[in-house]
Amino acid sequence: MKRKSSIIIAFIVFGIVSSSAQDLQSLQLPPPQKEIGKPLMQALNLRQSSRSFDSKALSLQEISNIMWAAYGITRPESGKRTAPSAMNWQEIDIYAALPNGVFVYDAKAHSLNPVIAKDFRSATGTQSFVATAPLNLVYVADMGRVSRGSDEDKILYTAADAGFIAENVYLYCASQGLSVVVRGSVEKAALATMFKLRPDQKIILTQTVGYGK
Repeated sequence: MKRKSSIIIAFIVFGIVSSSAQDLQSLQLPPPQKEIGKPLMQALNLRQSSRSFDSKALSLQEISNIMWAAYGITRPESGKRTAPSAMNWQEIDIYAALPNGVFVYDAKAHSLNPVIAKDFRSATGTQSFVATAPLNLVYVADMGRVSRGSDEDKILYTAADAGFIAENVYLYCASQGLSVVVRGSVEKAALATMFKLRPDQKIILTQTVGYGK
């Protein structure tokens, strides 16, 4: 009953009740709250992984803060972002699996664009908690944006870029008292099919965010 209530709450928060991808609307996120949170050194001290999540939905403001902290734009004139990117490829896309569907983060518009209107949270990892945690992030490298380098370098740099983003999420969560864990245990081929990814889009990591129990 608790999970059902949480999903209903999430639908109310987002103003969306849909059964098909065509019904999903882009979610314009509110401006991130850049003045909140603990000082950096305290956040570093509090940073930790947790695998215990409540099903309570995150507010749209909280999701806005998380997405901006992860990979938002800090300098609009240059498009530079909160995490570094090898050769400024900016090849990592963040997919957000929410109770009402899957979205991809558009940093320029600071919005979540719809991908598919289905709850795919349980498919984002092999651990049981992913199915009920309110938010699962999937970091996808678009290799079409990776312009040069050896195959070995491309693997290294895209993995590093995803790691930088994941650590930003860790620090935000530590600052705000949220639970978070980064994960590699995911059936990548199956999830890529569900998300309708192209062959040159590679899932690197996943990450779960929510309130602790």
